[in-house]
Amino acid sequence: MRIILITGISGSGKSIGLAALEDAGYFCVDNLPPTLLRALVETRQNEGATALAVAVDARSALSLAELPADIRWLKQQGHDVKVLFLTAKTESLITRFSETRRSHPLSHREAIGDGDKSPIHRPTLVECIRREREMLADVEGLGQVIDTSGLSANKLRAWIKDLVGSDHSPLTLLFESFAFKYGVPLDADLVFDVRILPNPYYDLALRPLTGRDQPVINFLDALPEVEHLMGDIRNFVEKWLPSFKNDNRSYLTVAIGCTGGQHRSVYFVEHLAVYFQHAARVLKRHRELD
Repeated sequence: MRIILITGISGSGKSIGLAALEDAGYFCVDNLPPTLLRALVETRQNEGATALAVAVDARSALSLAELPADIRWLKQQGHDVKVLFLTAKTESLITRFSETRRSHPLSHREAIGDGDKSPIHRPTLVECIRREREMLADVEGLGQVIDTSGLSANKLRAWIKDLVGSDHSPLTLLFESFAFKYGVPLDADLVFDVRILPNPYYDLALRPLTGRDQPVINFLDALPEVEHLMGDIRNFVEKWLPSFKNDNRSYLTVAIGCTGGQHRSVYFVEHLAVYFQHAARVLKRHRELD
């Protein structure tokens, strides 16, 4: 059976991801205590199901420690198990909770005092987020980390569906462009900095374009140092890609950063995706353009 476990930080989009998997044909269960996971899988298998998605979060804190052992057991039973860990920067989470006017799940569970649940006795939102990160620290390394900071709901749905579509491949190689001024993606496994290259931004004719537009491509193609750096990045990824595959990794995220995430990093991602398309299942993401 294909099994996808979605976990991560509250407010990072687990419900959206679960809905996307339901649209893709998965039988979905939200907020399942890990202690019930094995029984659920056996029940669905006896019913002839082939695809199951389960969301697990910090509300099951007392049984989260058993999740790694449960995942190992499921794999030993022959199931295809993948873990998606959704996260986001704290400022993005604060904005989302503010917009939806929802309280953090831990704000109720961790209220202090003698039965007094008044807001003054509850931890702040930032404290809840910090506490949840600590609780899920051991779970984060179990699978693919997806940074949803700045992603719209529609983009996240599309991204989850792309990942589901890559289940047949032993390893999915994601190339992601980003702007350093907005922070390094939290889901990056490898990060390369291309800010040392001439910036097309300072050419007024190229400024409104992106690294996917031919004039910008021509500008960067003409620079020898661009090809040298491209070759170094290709060689590094190509050299170590077999090791990531042998380590039973399902996903490898290679992030390419420049100043604005519009020209150089986009150019590099587009070229690297074409170069590696026969070596692995390749996905592209342009964080700032998206």
